[in-house]
Amino acid sequence: MLKTVLLLIASNVFMTIAWYGHLRHTSVPLWKVVFISWFIALFEYMLMVPANRIGFQSGFSGFQLKMTQEVITLVVFSLFAIFYLKEPFHWRYLVSFILLLGAVYFMFKK
Repeated sequence: MLKTVLLLIASNVFMTIAWYGHLRHTSVPLWKVVFISWFIALFEYMLMVPANRIGFQSGFSGFQLKMTQEVITLVVFSLFAIFYLKEPFHWRYLVSFILLLGAVYFMFKK
């Protein structure tokens, strides 16, 4: 389980950089941004696919893998938005995350 989560975190770091890292570099032509983003996303896939395979073989259901990945994505993106994009974190984001954690709880409940 830990291996799956760590691979998902690493994968999401690459994904977030690929999808949003260019937002502070709007002078770079879009075609270059797309090419660079695809190159970065290659590493995301190289981590995400094994994470899902290992997780599924370890007993995660497909639904549980997806829910776990979504929560990790939001946490990684939140840190990226705050520290890289310099965007403020509003209280309503925290409430939304708490509600999502409730969804995760019910997803894993036996």
